[in-house]
Amino acid sequence: MQKVKPNRFNHDRILVNRKKTHNTMSKILTFILALLSLSVSGQTNPTAEAQPIVAEGKLLYKSEMASWYGTDLFLENYKNRENVGGYFSYTSSNVSTCVFFSKDDKPKIIGTISFDSTYNTKTADVNLTVRNFTEIENDLYEIRKLALAEIGSDTLFKSYNNSNLNLIPLINGQEKKVFVLTGPKNSGVVIFGNDYLLTFDNNNKLITKKQLHKNIIPVYYGTKEEEGKQTVGAMHSHLPETGQFMTATDICTLMLYGKFAKWEQHIVVSEKYMNIWSCKTEQLTVIPRDVVDKINKDQEKRNKKDKKKKGE
Repeated sequence: MQKVKPNRFNHDRILVNRKKTHNTMSKILTFILALLSLSVSGQTNPTAEAQPIVAEGKLLYKSEMASWYGTDLFLENYKNRENVGGYFSYTSSNVSTCVFFSKDDKPKIIGTISFDSTYNTKTADVNLTVRNFTEIENDLYEIRKLALAEIGSDTLFKSYNNSNLNLIPLINGQEKKVFVLTGPKNSGVVIFGNDYLLTFDNNNKLITKKQLHKNIIPVYYGTKEEEGKQTVGAMHSHLPETGQFMTATDICTLMLYGKFAKWEQHIVVSEKYMNIWSCKTEQLTVIPRDVVDKINKDQEKRNKKDKKKKGE
C-alpha cells in the first residue's frame, strides 16, 4: 500500500489550494462573470460540448450517494453480516437504489434500499425481501465482478493508504462502464485522480480499461480557517490524455465532497480550456484559454493605468 501524498512531478497535478479574503473573492466572481460574457459571444460553445460529461458525473454522484446512505440503512436492519457478498447502486426514473447481494455461488438480492432525490434516510424504502436479480441488476453485477477481478490482477490499478477504491457500475443506454474512484478514509481531504474507466460490450465482455488521471491528487482543506479568510476552492491541471474537460469522476468528487470543504468553486485547467465548476449551482462553465489570456492582458493594462493615475 502506498501513502496518499501529492506528486508534483507527475502529469495531472494540483495547482493551488486557495484561501481568499472577502474582497479578493469579489474580484474572482467579477473575473468569472467577464469570462462568461465573452464565452457566449464565441463561435464554439465548449460548455455545451461538456454537458454529457456533467450528466455522467451526476449519475455517478447519485450512485455514490445511494451507496453511502444505503449501506448505513442496510447494516442497521440486516443482522446476518456473513451472508453479504457486496453491493452496488444505480438510478432509474429519479430513484436511486442500492442493492446488496448474497455470497452464494448464484447470489440473490438480499436487500434493496431506495431513495428519492433528497437521499433522506427517514423516507427511504428499506426492503430486505430475498429475490432474484432484475436484468439490469444482473448486468451491473457482472461488469462490477469483472472490474473487481481486473483490479486484483492488473498493476494498472493502484491502492493508497487511508483511501478506498470505489467501483461504480453504470449502464446508460447502450453504454456499459465501471468507473473506479479513490475515496478518502479521513476527513479534511478531497481526492482527485487515481481513477479508472473500464468499458464493456453488450455481452459484458471487457473492451477497454484506462487510467483517467495519471496520479493521485489530494487537496487538503482542513478544519481550521485563517482568521478573516475563507476557503473558496482549489485548482488542478489536465494533460491532453486526461482530457480537455473535467472528467465525470472530477464532477462526482466535487458533488460529494465540495460541501464538506465548503468550496464555492473548483477549476480544472487543460491545454485548451479553463473549466469552472460551481459547487453552489452544480454547473460547469468552460472558457477557452485564449479568452482567459485576453482578460489577463486587459487586466494588466488596467492595473498599469491605475498605477499611473495614483502617481499623478
